Amino acid sequence: MSDSPDAPLPSGLRILRGDATSPQASGPKIIAHVCNDRGGWGKGFVLAISRRWPEPERDYRAWYRERAHNDFELGAVRLVQVEVDQGAPPPPPIRYEAVASCLRALASRALELGATVHMPRIGCGLAGGKWERIQPLVERELLERGVRVTVYDFD
Repeated sequence: MSDSPDAPLPSGLRILRGDATSPQASGPKIIAHVCNDRGGWGKGFVLAISRRWPEPERDYRAWYRERAHNDFELGAVRLVQVEVDQGAPPPPPIRYEAVASCLRALASRALELGATVHMPRIGCGLAGGKWERIQPLVERELLERGVRVTVYDFD
Protein backbone atom coordinates (compact mmCIF):
# COMPACT_ATOMS: atom_id res chain seq x y z
CA MET A 1 0.00 0.00 0.00
CA SER A 2 1.33 3.44 -0.90
CA ASP A 3 1.43 6.58 1.21
CA SER A 4 2.58 8.74 -1.69
CA PRO A 5 0.30 10.91 -3.86
CA ASP A 6 2.75 10.21 -6.67
CA ALA A 7 2.14 6.47 -6.52
CA PRO A 8 -1.57 5.74 -6.99
CA LEU A 9 -2.75 2.16 -6.84
CA PRO A 10 -3.45 0.54 -10.24
CA SER A 11 -7.11 1.50 -9.87
CA GLY A 12 -6.18 5.20 -9.51
CA LEU A 13 -7.01 5.16 -5.80
CA ARG A 14 -4.58 7.20 -3.69
CA ILE A 15 -3.94 6.36 -0.05
CA LEU A 16 -2.35 9.25 1.88
CA ARG A 17 -1.40 9.92 5.46
CA GLY A 18 -3.18 13.07 6.57
CA ASP A 19 -6.37 14.73 7.67
CA ALA A 20 -9.43 13.93 5.57
CA THR A 21 -11.05 17.18 6.79
CA SER A 22 -8.28 19.02 4.92
CA PRO A 23 -8.31 17.40 1.47
CA GLN A 24 -5.16 17.72 -0.62
CA ALA A 25 -6.63 18.59 -4.00
CA SER A 26 -7.70 21.57 -6.03
CA GLY A 27 -11.23 22.36 -7.15
CA PRO A 28 -14.49 21.37 -5.48
CA LYS A 29 -14.17 18.60 -2.90
CA ILE A 30 -16.61 16.27 -1.14
CA ILE A 31 -15.66 14.79 2.22
CA ALA A 32 -17.52 11.49 2.48
CA HIS A 33 -18.46 9.61 5.61
CA VAL A 34 -21.16 7.15 6.57
CA CYS A 35 -23.82 7.63 9.21
CA ASN A 36 -26.13 5.33 11.07
CA ASP A 37 -29.94 5.50 10.81
CA ARG A 38 -30.43 5.97 14.56
CA GLY A 39 -29.67 9.68 14.73
CA GLY A 40 -26.37 9.14 16.52
CA TRP A 41 -23.58 11.63 15.95
CA GLY A 42 -20.70 11.72 18.37
CA LYS A 43 -18.06 9.05 17.72
CA GLY A 44 -15.45 8.40 15.09
CA PHE A 45 -14.73 10.60 12.10
CA VAL A 46 -17.76 12.85 12.66
CA LEU A 47 -16.02 14.32 15.72
CA ALA A 48 -13.28 15.67 13.44
CA ILE A 49 -15.93 17.04 11.09
CA SER A 50 -17.79 18.75 13.95
CA ARG A 51 -14.58 20.30 15.27
CA ARG A 52 -14.01 21.90 11.90
CA TRP A 53 -17.55 22.81 10.81
CA PRO A 54 -20.84 22.94 12.77
CA GLU A 55 -23.09 22.66 9.69
CA PRO A 56 -22.90 18.89 9.00
CA GLU A 57 -23.94 17.88 12.53
CA ARG A 58 -26.76 20.44 12.63
CA ASP A 59 -27.99 19.28 9.23
CA TYR A 60 -27.78 15.59 10.14
CA ARG A 61 -29.69 16.07 13.39
CA ALA A 62 -32.42 18.09 11.63
CA TRP A 63 -32.59 15.56 8.80
CA TYR A 64 -33.03 12.77 11.37
CA ARG A 65 -35.57 14.72 13.42
CA GLU A 66 -37.73 15.32 10.31
CA ARG A 67 -37.18 11.81 8.88
CA ALA A 68 -40.91 11.09 8.63
CA HIS A 69 -41.11 13.84 6.00
CA ASN A 70 -37.89 13.39 4.03
CA ASP A 71 -35.62 10.78 2.44
CA PHE A 72 -33.66 9.89 5.61
CA GLU A 73 -32.79 6.17 5.46
CA LEU A 74 -29.77 3.91 5.16
CA GLY A 75 -28.15 4.45 1.79
CA ALA A 76 -29.40 8.02 1.37
CA VAL A 77 -26.89 10.69 0.42
CA ARG A 78 -26.81 14.18 1.89
CA LEU A 79 -24.42 16.92 0.78
CA VAL A 80 -23.83 19.84 3.14
CA GLN A 81 -21.83 22.79 1.91
CA VAL A 82 -19.42 23.90 4.62
CA GLU A 83 -17.33 26.50 2.82
CA VAL A 84 -18.31 28.90 0.10
CA ASP A 85 -16.53 28.22 -3.14
CA GLN A 86 -14.43 31.28 -3.78
CA GLY A 87 -14.10 30.34 -7.44
CA ALA A 88 -10.92 29.53 -9.22
CA PRO A 89 -7.82 31.09 -7.75
CA PRO A 90 -6.10 33.68 -9.89
CA PRO A 91 -3.47 32.27 -12.19
CA PRO A 92 0.06 32.25 -10.78
CA PRO A 93 2.24 35.11 -11.96
CA ILE A 94 4.71 32.71 -13.66
CA ARG A 95 4.96 33.07 -17.43
CA TYR A 96 6.72 30.01 -18.76
CA GLU A 97 7.43 31.60 -22.14
CA ALA A 98 9.31 34.40 -20.38
CA VAL A 99 11.30 31.86 -18.36
CA ALA A 100 12.26 30.05 -21.58
CA SER A 101 13.33 33.32 -23.20
CA CYS A 102 15.39 34.28 -20.15
CA LEU A 103 17.08 30.88 -20.03
CA ARG A 104 17.87 31.09 -23.74
CA ALA A 105 19.60 34.46 -23.21
CA LEU A 106 21.35 33.08 -20.12
CA ALA A 107 22.66 30.14 -22.15
CA SER A 108 24.27 32.49 -24.69
CA ARG A 109 26.03 34.46 -21.95
CA ALA A 110 27.12 31.34 -20.06
CA LEU A 111 28.59 29.84 -23.24
CA GLU A 112 30.41 33.12 -24.04
CA LEU A 113 31.94 33.10 -20.55
CA GLY A 114 32.47 29.34 -20.27
CA ALA A 115 30.42 29.47 -17.08
CA THR A 116 28.25 26.96 -15.28
CA VAL A 117 24.81 27.98 -14.02
CA HIS A 118 23.65 27.51 -10.42
CA MET A 119 20.07 28.17 -9.28
CA PRO A 120 17.25 27.18 -6.99
CA ARG A 121 14.11 25.73 -8.55
CA ILE A 122 13.49 29.03 -10.28
CA GLY A 123 9.92 30.17 -10.75
CA CYS A 124 8.54 27.68 -8.23
CA GLY A 125 8.33 29.94 -5.18
CA LEU A 126 6.45 33.21 -5.17
CA ALA A 127 5.90 33.00 -8.93
CA GLY A 128 3.77 29.87 -8.42
CA GLY A 129 5.35 27.83 -11.18
CA LYS A 130 5.58 24.05 -11.26
CA TRP A 131 8.98 22.42 -11.46
CA GLU A 132 7.53 19.80 -13.82
CA ARG A 133 7.12 22.64 -16.33
CA ILE A 134 10.32 24.53 -15.49
CA GLN A 135 12.71 21.57 -15.59
CA PRO A 136 12.08 20.81 -19.30
CA LEU A 137 12.78 24.50 -20.06
CA VAL A 138 16.09 24.31 -18.18
CA GLU A 139 16.97 21.13 -20.05
CA ARG A 140 16.03 22.51 -23.48
CA GLU A 141 17.42 26.02 -23.13
CA LEU A 142 20.56 25.32 -21.09
CA LEU A 143 21.57 21.66 -20.94
CA GLU A 144 20.91 20.86 -24.59
CA ARG A 145 23.08 23.84 -25.53
CA GLY A 146 25.97 22.52 -23.50
CA VAL A 147 25.58 24.64 -20.35
CA ARG A 148 26.13 22.69 -17.12
CA VAL A 149 23.47 23.45 -14.52
CA THR A 150 23.20 22.72 -10.81
CA VAL A 151 19.83 23.17 -9.09
CA TYR A 152 19.80 23.60 -5.32
CA ASP A 153 16.96 22.63 -2.99
CA PHE A 154 16.88 24.69 0.19
CA ASP A 155 16.77 22.60 3.36
